Amino acid sequence: MTFKAPDSLAEQIAHHLAERIIRGEMKPGERIQEQKVTLALNVSRGSVREALLILERRHLIAILPRRGAHVTELTPHKVQSLCTLMSELYILLGNAVANGWQVQSDMAPFVQIQQRLTASYERGDIRSFVDDSFAVMRAAYPFANNPYLQETVENLQPAMSRAYFLALEQRKAEMSEFLELFERLLAAVLARDLPQIRIVLTAYAQRSCDLVVSALTVA
Repeated sequence: MTFKAPDSLAEQIAHHLAERIIRGEMKPGERIQEQKVTLALNVSRGSVREALLILERRHLIAILPRRGAHVTELTPHKVQSLCTLMSELYILLGNAVANGWQVQSDMAPFVQIQQRLTASYERGDIRSFVDDSFAVMRAAYPFANNPYLQETVENLQPAMSRAYFLALEQRKAEMSEFLELFERLLAAVLARDLPQIRIVLTAYAQRSCDLVVSALTVA
């Protein structure tokens, strides 16, 4: 991956390192040395320190006294805990859309995402499929109008991306199941059926969790 000097330096450094962690190029427990990052990217040490704090907030690294920054471990317990929390956050977003849409055109972004998911499924493009799965929650942000909810989801999303990346191949066989769940979710949102929204999103989160834990076991 080519690093480009950005406007928001710390965020871009964090994104660069996050991508390496998510793709597994930086292994669990691996130490991140500030000086090496500074020299490799030709940036200031202060910017690297700020980037590491961003990554810690996003649960990709841990910064320990006298031990520095290390890539966090992925364990079945952590994955289950993350999926349980994300499930509740997704439900809040789903309920916000169900309660907030007024005309059919309000749902257009979700229909477009559904079309992209279908196209990714037909191409067998797992990574685009996963990316658009996260696009669903971002399309819901305006309906929730809750900056704290949005910030929380965004801070957790890299950790979820890391877990999903590990299970990409396992997800390939499940893409049709996830498409069906999304169709059920859209129907529940249109019907403003909050109990059904909970059922669908809980099932989605649990199935995702099972795939990631399975991948961890194989690894």
